[in-house]
Amino acid sequence: MNIGIIGLGDMGKLYGKAFAKAGYTVSGCDLPEYRAKLEEELEPFDIKVLDSGSDVARSSDLIIYSVEADKLASVVAAYGPSTKYGAIVAGQTSVKHPEIAIFEKYLPADAQIITFHAMHGPGFEPKGQKLILVRHRSDDAAYKRMYELFTAVETDIVEIADYHEHDKIVADTQAVTHVGFESMGTAWKEAGFFPWDNGSYVGGIDNVKILTTLRIFSYKAHVYAGLAILNPYARQHVKRYAISESELFKLMIKEEEEAFRARLYRARDFVFHESRKPIMFNDKVMKEFSLAQSPGERKPNSHLSILSMVDAWYHLGVNPYDNLIGQTPPFRLRLGIAEYLFKNEELLEESIETALYDKTIRGDDLEFHSAVREWSAIIGYGDMEGYKKHFNDVQAFFKDRLEEGKKQSAELIRRLMTE
Repeated sequence: MNIGIIGLGDMGKLYGKAFAKAGYTVSGCDLPEYRAKLEEELEPFDIKVLDSGSDVARSSDLIIYSVEADKLASVVAAYGPSTKYGAIVAGQTSVKHPEIAIFEKYLPADAQIITFHAMHGPGFEPKGQKLILVRHRSDDAAYKRMYELFTAVETDIVEIADYHEHDKIVADTQAVTHVGFESMGTAWKEAGFFPWDNGSYVGGIDNVKILTTLRIFSYKAHVYAGLAILNPYARQHVKRYAISESELFKLMIKEEEEAFRARLYRARDFVFHESRKPIMFNDKVMKEFSLAQSPGERKPNSHLSILSMVDAWYHLGVNPYDNLIGQTPPFRLRLGIAEYLFKNEELLEESIETALYDKTIRGDDLEFHSAVREWSAIIGYGDMEGYKKHFNDVQAFFKDRLEEGKKQSAELIRRLMTE
């Protein structure tokens, strides 16, 4: 099977190299100004860089579109008519509703559509990573070839029969997860401090929050913008998260302890029911990963971002453990620290008391509250450019620690998955 990749950015190159190493013939293309650099990088893998997407489409048995979600329509419109007769066509976008609509509009009727979603970023090799395979229209032989391809590169394949179900899972595992961490980053930027220099962000849970936030901001804004804005289910989930955070914040500032505690324990009992198989993060490992030079003594934290997530899951009727079939590393980290907090009654009570009565953390919680509102509004309006600008402003604030944060978070993920 000859594989052609239209779009040799980070993920296109990553999978192209993996396919080539597994013995497949791979070609691809990208913008003309990148050609010389790509040829130099990909020549050792025997990956040919062709002149155009039309050349890739007419010569490949499998054509993978690995381009930004907001550019997919124009790219498929340009090269889709050149699709080789009976070829398999796949997309690498994280939201399948618009992708499938674009494929149905611009591809020939004989093209077989079997798309996929790698549940990881370019910082991880495909081997051992979750990959969702979605069969939209194809014969059994074509689907078998796709399954064998991803088996050959040793991904952890999750088969989902319908792209609607895929997008529902992604709304929870990615869109809302990212907004939670993006809001933390925005809050720290607006407050004007780095969390690793602040005693309120010392300890295992906060190490995970900080490193995951840096990990997200180390990647490109368009990936997250597409996930949140183009997924029809994401806006509903993000709006619910914002409502949960706002309602909890109002109870906090009014110090309505009974209602606040009852609400959180009700959410805990729903999400962390005894029937759920726990993730069980290792406290010792989480405490090792700090960016602080001398963190000092740990201060209690309200963990409003985590309280809001669990409350939102309860109100959405979502069981996040079911969505582990399509997990990403940040989602597993988010669920893991939520479980760690809510299943430790002493720590949960400390969080509740801090949220209600500790005024030293209230300013940080106000910044977080404002940040959630901002991100929710941007996503609600479908403002792709506003999303990218907001993201890039926070990214610039943390720029000196992003690479270190990405490396440490990768090691943290590895350790928490194996110990």
